[in-house]
Amino acid sequence: MRLPFISRRPVVPPEAKASRTGALVALLSGHRPRWTPLDYAALAREGYARNPVAHRCVRLVAEAVGQVAFVAMEGDAEHAAHPLLDLLARPNPRQAGPSFIEALAANLLISGNGYVEAVLLGAEPRELYALRPDRMRVVPGTDGWAEAYDYTIGGRSVRFLQQGEVPPILHIALFNPLDDHYGAPPLEAAQMALDLHNAASTWNKALLDNAARPSGALIYGGAGNLSDEQFDRLREELEGNFSGSGNAGRPLLLEGGLEWRALSLSPQEMDFLEAKNGAAREIALAFGVPPMLLGIPGDATYANYAEANRAFWRITVLPMARRLGAALAGWLAPAYGTTRLRLDPDLDAIEALADERDSLWQRVSGADFLSDEEKRLAVGYGAR
Repeated sequence: MRLPFISRRPVVPPEAKASRTGALVALLSGHRPRWTPLDYAALAREGYARNPVAHRCVRLVAEAVGQVAFVAMEGDAEHAAHPLLDLLARPNPRQAGPSFIEALAANLLISGNGYVEAVLLGAEPRELYALRPDRMRVVPGTDGWAEAYDYTIGGRSVRFLQQGEVPPILHIALFNPLDDHYGAPPLEAAQMALDLHNAASTWNKALLDNAARPSGALIYGGAGNLSDEQFDRLREELEGNFSGSGNAGRPLLLEGGLEWRALSLSPQEMDFLEAKNGAAREIALAFGVPPMLLGIPGDATYANYAEANRAFWRITVLPMARRLGAALAGWLAPAYGTTRLRLDPDLDAIEALADERDSLWQRVSGADFLSDEEKRLAVGYGAR
């Protein structure tokens, strides 16, 4: 009886595709939760909550992205109805679709990161929730990518392991050249202009509290100096009876060789309004919002409001909408048995681009050398 041949060579496991640099990122991270390097609370408080320009920029972009309608495409074919579209129309019992997308876009603008939790029933996603970025921590794995996310609130944490065909957490991050896991928000790029704008508002408020008049100096023309008692009494009288907007125009009674001399504002100090408008334009620039849409004076970049609005949709709203649609479709498509599903913005439903759409249709309809099918493809419709 012949014994079966047994090879002495070691068994080599099958190769798996992986980045050669991922291990270096994992070694640096140490497999521990990495805290967000940005002070989200400070940016949200000083920017969104206290600064009207930053607040309006975030609202303008987020609300516009939230109003974008998506179409489900698979290759060149458009789905008239799809479960993913139904899920986005009502992602959870507390939010409608526009509110959910608006919250996700606002998180990206303020923190540079957006997190979505999927609630699965079996393998099918049933609900989506936008989570607060400041409560989420990335847990890097051995390959350098996130193997889990820790969500902490009130001293308690929940760990989401990124396993399964549809991982429970979708992380969308804006490009950050200095971080491997967290994104860089536009609000951070506008931080210096934000501080300048807030400081100008604070200075203007203080000036108004002082009856909108520059300060002055009391000059003592008598012999020697005022005693400590006289100095303290004079200061108390000035603060209690002659300072503040409630005492505006009240006559000042001087005695004992005192003389009032008003201090006028310098040209640099009087130019604070232009500095404030310049800071507002820089904030708008960081968010990609034309200053004309915010009512900031001194900006004549666009010929009219309609042109500025079209530029706003083209350079800011649609790129973010495409980013969110691609991320959501790539994350949830395997649950529907495909990897080719994508979510594209429905450009025909955007009123701001109606003139461009009419012009395109006129040019295509006048092209006699194109067939009907080619014309449909040229205007963004699939073949019949």
